[in-house]
Amino acid sequence: MTHPALIRRDHLTTALRLAADGLPVLPLRKGKVPFANCPACLYTACGGRPHMKTPGPCTCTAPCHGWAAATIDPWTLNSPQWGAAWREAAGIAYHPGGAGLTVVDLDHADAVAWARTTLPATRTVTTTRGQHWIYRGTMTSANGVRDGVDIKSMMAYARWRGSGSGVIAALPDAVRALTVKAPTAYQAPGIDALPTRAVDGVCRHRTPAFLERGVTMAVERINGASSGVHSAVYAAFLAVLSTHGQCGCLTEDHITRLFAAAQAKGESARHCTDAWTNARTRLGL
Repeated sequence: MTHPALIRRDHLTTALRLAADGLPVLPLRKGKVPFANCPACLYTACGGRPHMKTPGPCTCTAPCHGWAAATIDPWTLNSPQWGAAWREAAGIAYHPGGAGLTVVDLDHADAVAWARTTLPATRTVTTTRGQHWIYRGTMTSANGVRDGVDIKSMMAYARWRGSGSGVIAALPDAVRALTVKAPTAYQAPGIDALPTRAVDGVCRHRTPAFLERGVTMAVERINGASSGVHSAVYAAFLAVLSTHGQCGCLTEDHITRLFAAAQAKGESARHCTDAWTNARTRLGL
């Protein structure tokens, strides 16, 4: 059997090499963004690509669903279905979480200077505006964890800028801590009183059934949205955070479930992160 002809050899050859090294890759179009879904997958009408803990039924052979399309399969990368994308590709992206990695994306010189004085040395890759610091280990992705600093790991993609230099270090607690924000006593206008801790210091909402019900209701609200998905996702995030955001009940698994439900409805990882951040901001978290 003849292997399909290579297209855009500059990008595809690199992608095949990265995939052989275990790095799930996908093509990027102009603007450093993934290619749009095909008509059958538009707005996740197909049910969505498998998203972490929430599997979807989509088996589309085109590079649909953004980061979730990233693959190490050479036949998929070199297939006719991906050919049109490679012909127009402006770059290559990879899914750090799929390779067991986390990328600390530093967007400017001040962010790089901060990392050099705060984070342990690891492999670094030069970008057009700053650097990518790559660590071994995965975590929840988040944008704007501090000025000029994004975290790209699970449910995210990073642009391939080269191999970089240095030895990859283990993901440190200092990076994980960037996505954790201490609760405040802020009372958001127009929102029912946020939960407070009991006098004995134990969160009265740390009841498994109560917490599970709240997260499940939010997921169901997202799943049931037939239109206005952006608004439904934001409203669901806001509802969960207004009850459990201040008291520390929500875990990474809960947040992953919420993001997975949103992405199964067609939301991008960036839109999910923006909606989550906006909800937290509105509540003063």
